Amino acid sequence: MSHSAIKAPRISDVVAEKLEGMILEGSLAPGQKLPPERELAAQLEVSRPSLREALQKLQAKSLLTRRQGGGTFVSTDLGMSFVDPLSQLFKSHPEFNYDLLEFRHALEEVAAHYAALRATEDDLILIEQRYQQWLDGHERRIGAEQEAELDWRFHLSIAEASHNAVLLHSMRALFDLFKQTIAANLEFLYIKEDRRAAIRHQHEKMKDAVLARDAQAAQQAVNDHLAFVEETLQQSSRLATHAERSLRRIGLMRRGA
Repeated sequence: MSHSAIKAPRISDVVAEKLEGMILEGSLAPGQKLPPERELAAQLEVSRPSLREALQKLQAKSLLTRRQGGGTFVSTDLGMSFVDPLSQLFKSHPEFNYDLLEFRHALEEVAAHYAALRATEDDLILIEQRYQQWLDGHERRIGAEQEAELDWRFHLSIAEASHNAVLLHSMRALFDLFKQTIAANLEFLYIKEDRRAAIRHQHEKMKDAVLARDAQAAQQAVNDHLAFVEETLQQSSRLATHAERSLRRIGLMRRGA
């Protein structure tokens, strides 16, 4: 009785899978430039032709893009299907800002919990750096849009430290959307000076809890921070109430009946 020979995997396939894994785990971020072929081949301990073939396979999957004379990059479009075409609707309807905050609340509590349990020393260094960068901008009052960028990068560093690929890519996919709502929120929040001090204290508690590897405290710190933001924004006329939305939905259902 003859048996079909088991084919050994091609080296290029193994390399492609390795790179895909690095993209999934967040080691290779959207828009990141890959090292030069010679350097990357040495890191992966493969020949340059095998590496080149693997890169071509990932380009065919739209995971990588090659820029003429500029090198190879991780696609910046990763995860965009998660938010498009709804992203434009959310951006043009700020009354749904509260819904985004609720979603952030759920994601970030989980992220902080796992970050406290799983963060590497390098992760903790990055979280401290991102916090200090945000704090510097916060104290210099660099403006809502620039501070929103630093704010979100600090929050994202905690998600990266969770080492949960689905969680990380969900947050990265929503980066532009969340960043825009953070900027709008800050403009309202910072109308009162005491809120600036409150948010600084909340961010510090989040950072300290993760660095102390206290999962419960980290989760609670995120809850306290985002609950404060939600409750403060509910005072703003920019947010529609749940009652108003319910009435709209009931009206639509009745007309459709």
